[in-house]
Amino acid sequence: MVSKTGVDTDDDATKAPRPVRVPEHLNSSGLRIGYSPGKGRGVFASRYIEPRTLIEISPVLLFTSAEYTEHGRHTVLDHYTFRWRDGRMALALGLGSLFNHSQQPNVTYTLDHETESIRYMTTRRIEEDEELCIFYGHKLWFSAVDSDASPSEAELNDPDDGWGGLTGVEITQDKLSVLDTQIRKYADGNPQEVPSEEDLPFTRIKLYRDDEEDELSSVRTQAAWVVDLPDARHTATMLQWLKKSGLETPTMSHLKRIRKQEARLTVLLALTAECPQVPTLPNVPALSEPYVIEVPSSAALTQISLKHKNTFWPTVYAPRKKGELEGWTRGRALWACEAMRRTVEEARAAAERDELPIAAHVPVPYETEDREATQMSTSFLGHDTRTSTGHPLRHAALNLIRSIADFRASSSRSAAPSPSPSSVDSPTSFPLPPIAGEAPAPRNGAHYLLTSLTLFTTHEPCIMCSMALLHSRVKEVFYLVPLAKTGGCGSVACLPALKGVNHKYNIGKWRDCESVPGWAEEEGIRINDDVDA
Repeated sequence: MVSKTGVDTDDDATKAPRPVRVPEHLNSSGLRIGYSPGKGRGVFASRYIEPRTLIEISPVLLFTSAEYTEHGRHTVLDHYTFRWRDGRMALALGLGSLFNHSQQPNVTYTLDHETESIRYMTTRRIEEDEELCIFYGHKLWFSAVDSDASPSEAELNDPDDGWGGLTGVEITQDKLSVLDTQIRKYADGNPQEVPSEEDLPFTRIKLYRDDEEDELSSVRTQAAWVVDLPDARHTATMLQWLKKSGLETPTMSHLKRIRKQEARLTVLLALTAECPQVPTLPNVPALSEPYVIEVPSSAALTQISLKHKNTFWPTVYAPRKKGELEGWTRGRALWACEAMRRTVEEARAAAERDELPIAAHVPVPYETEDREATQMSTSFLGHDTRTSTGHPLRHAALNLIRSIADFRASSSRSAAPSPSPSSVDSPTSFPLPPIAGEAPAPRNGAHYLLTSLTLFTTHEPCIMCSMALLHSRVKEVFYLVPLAKTGGCGSVACLPALKGVNHKYNIGKWRDCESVPGWAEEEGIRINDDVDA
């Protein structure tokens, strides 16, 4: 029998305990299985490991909610399981099951629902022979080795958190941060439930009124490739080809594909911003050469604007109910909270390298349709490097956009697997390992960088970065810290709300942070209010 302390005992108390032999473990992260008195088996570093290093991807064993309630929660497993997105409980396998508990963890982790695995990452530099630990929450049947409290004291001081085990947060002090609290809140309950607007972790900034385009002169347009189709009998052939061509993108969803003017049919091919080169046409008789016209930039929200927009091109009518905003599920809110926490971790890591603690993050899209449209299976991180490079334009958002541009360009030239962080030369931003397989070559038009993607950043982007995000066609931007003197997403100006811009992206400002005194300083991301981010 093996005790929690890792000593092989025998029912015969007269026999001396025998130390447990630990198995060898092969991996590429410099980890080994070791033994430490009082803890038992654990994970140790066989060499020094840099901060923010992905050290382990552990598959999980999933229990249904019913079988876990009936059986699992009555066992030791109750202290080591993770609450999965759909209500199931997950137990880490492999090295993930061997990380010991610490009140000061040096490893954090991310739940990967797509591949049913858990990713473990170092939070700081790990020295050779140092043990790697995570925080297992407060419901422990054993005492933490590095805790000064006795079991009874710990039980009194640390009330049940209601999670039944791992909380999944990187905690270095007793008080939970705003983000940690939000993650706990959204991890519970039905992931398909739609919370009220007031219950979301952010406040959404409304960019324009529904009747803003009720004047013909106010209709915003953008250039698009079209082709004339003289023979209506080939319409089905053209539409089938268009679906397979990859020219269609989500940014065209508000436009109809065919325009009929008297006896002439015209087919919408692609936006020039997403397909700068003349599209190659199928072998359909009598097609004209592609040419460029102006089409509306968004759906019609009123009957008056629909009439005006249809003079440019047939447009979808999508009126909103009064005050209606896009619904967010609890699962998507959790995805956003986890993405923002990862952004803060990157900003802290930048500060440790004497950079400004400003970071940006583009995660893999939450919605399946966005993942398919972007063909992005890789998350990207970037941080500010103005200090180390001496270059005034090396802002976090710009570094991140540049990284995604390089990645997309390299993906189109080669079918090689997506690069891992260790293979990327630039220290400013890097793609995280792919979540599910290799990303196929992007379809035509997918090179407009941030189309259908969400960007999270620690600080409100400055006017320059806000405009760069607009040109990159980002879907939405969320930030933690507003910058009243320099911000371009609602403070000094709101770039996507300006008249005349040919793209608008949604903006969300995180709640609760400003109401907590000293919050940014406690998180390690405070900057002077006159710094442009």
